[in-house]
Amino acid sequence: MYSHLARVRAARSQGGFTIVEIMVAMLIGLFLLGGLMTLVQDNRRTFASQNQLSQLQDSERIAMTMITDVIQTAGYFPDPTTNTVTSSLPAVGSLIAGQFMAGTFNAAAPGDSITVQYATTTGDGIVNCIGGSNTSGATAPFAYVNVFSVVNGELICNLNGTNYQLAGSVPISLTNASLNNGIVINKMTILYGVNVSGADNSVTSYVTAAAVANWSNVISVQVTLQFLNPLYNSTAPGTPQPQYLNFQRVIGVMNQTGI
Repeated sequence: MYSHLARVRAARSQGGFTIVEIMVAMLIGLFLLGGLMTLVQDNRRTFASQNQLSQLQDSERIAMTMITDVIQTAGYFPDPTTNTVTSSLPAVGSLIAGQFMAGTFNAAAPGDSITVQYATTTGDGIVNCIGGSNTSGATAPFAYVNVFSVVNGELICNLNGTNYQLAGSVPISLTNASLNNGIVINKMTILYGVNVSGADNSVTSYVTAAAVANWSNVISVQVTLQFLNPLYNSTAPGTPQPQYLNFQRVIGVMNQTGI
């Protein structure tokens, strides 16, 4: 009798989980794992979106900073007691001697272009569209002609005949449509603030390049860069993100405003 009870108690003490208990535990574990994976995927998507927006903001800031620096300097030349505007700013391309600005108008993408000319002397620290300055050591003024345009989704600066990426210093191939960081500029729109009478430096209207009668009357420039929204997805459920994001800045020409 005693040995029988001992065997029963020993058998009970060695009993494990049943199949049903194991399956329930596995099911609960799968639910928890699925929730964890969902959180991980959401965090990854959020991080990727924030990274893309950060790249977009960096590209916008760099582009607008370089454009602003160049346009503000339009028409500058050193030492007006010795140099003249026509000798310092020679005729080149669409510019006649002494002309500091010109542009083209295109209503469709990739939009407009703008040409800006100024002259610098060595060591004056005035930057061109690729961030460089005159370090030639020569005493005579050196003219920089900067042409901004959008090509293959990138903002390009043609500096004295050579094409450069806006923030880089390596000539690029304009047939290569691949982008460094996936940020795409769809269009650049440029309006020119002019004083029609030319009597003072107040802006009376903003017009396209095609409507500028006298480039010497340009007081300011309104630049709008239209970027492709990196978060845009036309098939996303609900209200989709806008396809394009516009960044705009009004830039005064210091030579005209007297700053």
